[in-house]
Amino acid sequence: MDLLRSAPVELKIKNPRKTKFGDYRFPRGSERHRISINGNLNTYAFLITLVHEMAHLKAFEKFGKTIKPHGEEWQQTFRELMLPYFQKGTFPEELRQALQKSLKKGTASSCTDLELFRVLKTYDPREVLLVEDLADGECFSLGKGLTFKKGPKARKRYRCLNLANGREYMVHPLAEVKRIENQKNSRSA
Repeated sequence: MDLLRSAPVELKIKNPRKTKFGDYRFPRGSERHRISINGNLNTYAFLITLVHEMAHLKAFEKFGKTIKPHGEEWQQTFRELMLPYFQKGTFPEELRQALQKSLKKGTASSCTDLELFRVLKTYDPREVLLVEDLADGECFSLGKGLTFKKGPKARKRYRCLNLANGREYMVHPLAEVKRIENQKNSRSA
């Protein structure tokens, strides 16, 4: 609460968004700073996302709006804002270690740091199936009726065949999916 009270900010809890956990908007005219955070995040993911977005606000106030969104100024501000949570022992050990590594690397988001994202997922209240949990060749649905067949890993993402249009897509290894049993369309990936 101290962090939220430290600046005039409008905080909105949003329906889950697939592409981001949170968002920051700097004020225009007489508006306040605006932060939105997905309402389906576990406690730790919510806190890290809130501090991430508040770091944007604080960096904006200190350095102006011409800085890079996840540049040096933001990274330093994010580290400074996270420090009290480390000092208070807020995070379980495995999460603390993953978060500290991520902060040292300067990773812009917990979604792009696979190690941190994996650890955060362990605190989700429900069991989820991820693309990386499937065997090559297994079929799955992703989002609004999109069906795929999992292919091989290429660097960080998996090559997956869209069964509706035959195109190949690169799918994040930690994307939440639903397994499709006995898929009739057996195009190869």
